[in-house]
Amino acid sequence: MNRWLVVLLDLVVVLAFAAAGRESHEPGSALLLVLTIAWPYLVACLVGHALVAWRGWLPQGVWPAGVTVLASTYVLGMALRLVQGRGIALGFLIVTIIFLTVFLLGWRAIAGLVARRRARA
Repeated sequence: MNRWLVVLLDLVVVLAFAAAGRESHEPGSALLLVLTIAWPYLVACLVGHALVAWRGWLPQGVWPAGVTVLASTYVLGMALRLVQGRGIALGFLIVTIIFLTVFLLGWRAIAGLVARRRARA
């Protein structure tokens, strides 16, 4: 799978997370507000991808690439959110890790299953 497609898919996941969170707290669509919410996690996701590329790992794999991107997106994203002066309540921490785990690792797991099935056929 193309490395840039993997990066794009992960960035879409992060944007979906920010948009869903914004919608549940402040209904209505405002792209600028979604980007304001998302930027710490977008930057953190890109840092994770840079680490994956530096290590030479296949970016579409769940382990170690997906877990690395997940950890970077979550931990560094939360740190950048704090630097931004935004709160990180316990409920937000829990919802964030669940959402990011399901979607950042989930699409990789599904893609891996599809690739293995195709290889057997």
